[in-house]
Amino acid sequence: MGNKSRPSELITPDELARIIEFTKDKETPCLVIDLEKIGKKYDELARAMSGVKIYYAVKANPLDEVISLLRDRGAYFDIASRFELDQLLRLNVSPERMSYGNTIKKEVDIVYAYRKGVRIYTTDSRSDIEKLSRNAPGAKVNFRLLLDGSGADWPLSKKFGAHPDMLYTLVKFAKKSGLTPYGISFHVGSQQRDIGQWDNAIALVKYLFDALKGDGILLSAINLGGGFPAQYLKPTDGVPSYADAILGYLREDFPDGGLEIMVEPGRSLVADAGIIVAEVVLIAKKSEKNKMRWVYLDIGKFNGLIETIGEAIKYPIVFPDRDGKEEWSEAVLAGPTCDSADILYEDYKYKVPNNLKEGERVYILTTGAYTMSYSSVSFNGFPPLKTHILGGV
Repeated sequence: MGNKSRPSELITPDELARIIEFTKDKETPCLVIDLEKIGKKYDELARAMSGVKIYYAVKANPLDEVISLLRDRGAYFDIASRFELDQLLRLNVSPERMSYGNTIKKEVDIVYAYRKGVRIYTTDSRSDIEKLSRNAPGAKVNFRLLLDGSGADWPLSKKFGAHPDMLYTLVKFAKKSGLTPYGISFHVGSQQRDIGQWDNAIALVKYLFDALKGDGILLSAINLGGGFPAQYLKPTDGVPSYADAILGYLREDFPDGGLEIMVEPGRSLVADAGIIVAEVVLIAKKSEKNKMRWVYLDIGKFNGLIETIGEAIKYPIVFPDRDGKEEWSEAVLAGPTCDSADILYEDYKYKVPNNLKEGERVYILTTGAYTMSYSSVSFNGFPPLKTHILGGV
């Protein structure tokens, strides 16, 4: 199954025992969030990228408690809708600490955000610039560069961004339209394992800065996007290693400095702080001659594990109360809904204990990002993923 982390390397026995005790009377499936870990991740990134503005991607985990924690640490916030804007305002986050990073915006939502005080927007199309010029006059605009997401577990290619030549034209159009060209933004893909992708992207940004300078347009910001990793089955370098390399790339292409640098982490701040507690609902085989077991959990794609689409994100899974002497064998893991797409891992075979029993609880690590925020409202009648703050209710 290739080079991978053992779940036991990602959680200590004491930490697991604490989670088991904390959730023993709680219904599954549920997500447990350790706020202390999120605080430590933020502090680690802030130290590694001193002077860089950290815009937390709210969509990764929009819990009020997470937002409040990061607010109090001085974070800025990347929002994707007016609903996230309203949540932040309710939590006393100033609009000056927000960037509207979604390039796909209704005109009425631009009107709303501008009236509420949001002054930084991201765009990648002429139509969006026209909407911004009508409804957010003078606003600062970041222009998103199209990248292919190579090297990322969860690529973000094709849907967002524009080719450098088109972006060059869009910046000039925005300037003529009364907006303030602010900077170039990009996203190298979520859970990006190739640090060199930032080098390639920054080189393109340098090309655009120089070309636009020749036309009298001086940009003042670079938005490095997200992509910093969390710890799933396949090991990655730590965030400080990424930060050191990326800052080095910036110094190479922009030796004079003087730019405002932004970064939009989501997964890297919150993923490692979450554990999903699930239950084995059913263990079955498809035929007498096929020995492959199917293990059905009470959580699947539609309950929070949507990033198992294409088996892109491979979560570490812990089966507690094993002494290491029992036999393990490969199994297909699937969710509980009556949708044939609700299979978590079929090609990539997880090994599970042969003595695994229905009704047993399993613990899915590194699930603090893009789980509860992705879970459906009521598909098959199942409610959204319940979340608990460790140490709270």
